[in-house]
Amino acid sequence: MTPLLEVRGIDKSFGPVQVLHDVAFSANAGEVTALVGDNGAGKSTLVKCIGGIYPIDSGEILFDGKPVHVHGPRDAAALGIEIVYQDLALCDNLDIVQNMFLGRERRRGIMLDEAAMEEQAQETLTGLSVRTVKSIRQQVSSLSGGQRQTVAIAKAVLWNSKVVILDEPTAALGVAQTAQVLELVRRLADKGLAVVLISHNMNDVFAVSDRIAALYLGRMAAQVRTADVTHAQVVELITSGRSGDLGITQ
Repeated sequence: MTPLLEVRGIDKSFGPVQVLHDVAFSANAGEVTALVGDNGAGKSTLVKCIGGIYPIDSGEILFDGKPVHVHGPRDAAALGIEIVYQDLALCDNLDIVQNMFLGRERRRGIMLDEAAMEEQAQETLTGLSVRTVKSIRQQVSSLSGGQRQTVAIAKAVLWNSKVVILDEPTAALGVAQTAQVLELVRRLADKGLAVVLISHNMNDVFAVSDRIAALYLGRMAAQVRTADVTHAQVVELITSGRSGDLGITQ
């Protein structure tokens, strides 16, 4: 299977500090790939390189097997890469439809095409089997944490995205809301998207991921099938960059 998204030999430094060292990473369509690592391991930097926020120093990015140049977020979006950051980037004073189309509003002449945006927003939420939102005209400020996360994910898939990267989507959520969001994450992959899940929560990782990629001090310690590893082995990869049981050493 050709990965939908692949990076090879990625190096990234900030001044004298090298954050990423020869990183290889891939994500397949129809799968959830969990990107794990301790604080400072380089997860956010890698994602921002993929998303075009940081230029890479060396290495290459491939999309559907073809080398691509990502010089900024617009290039990433044009390929179909959408990132949902931990702060969600939602505007509390706007409703769900306004948030989903923020900066990409549909128009009819000089007027906003509210009906078309409402229809597309509703279709997207229905397509994701989202039933937790009472009205697409609710202000985001009135939504729960789980509902806000759902809106942010729906906003990401609204634009025919092919890769969705989720940064700690269940952080600060309760048990029921976490279950709803994880169900949505799995549903995205089942629809054929390549989903990258950044998480510190091993229970979440093992609940929904097909593969796990573990970063350690800016290097990819391993990328393995979830079914082939235990919690303890993944924790060992995260904390030491190696797992004797897997025959992986750094």
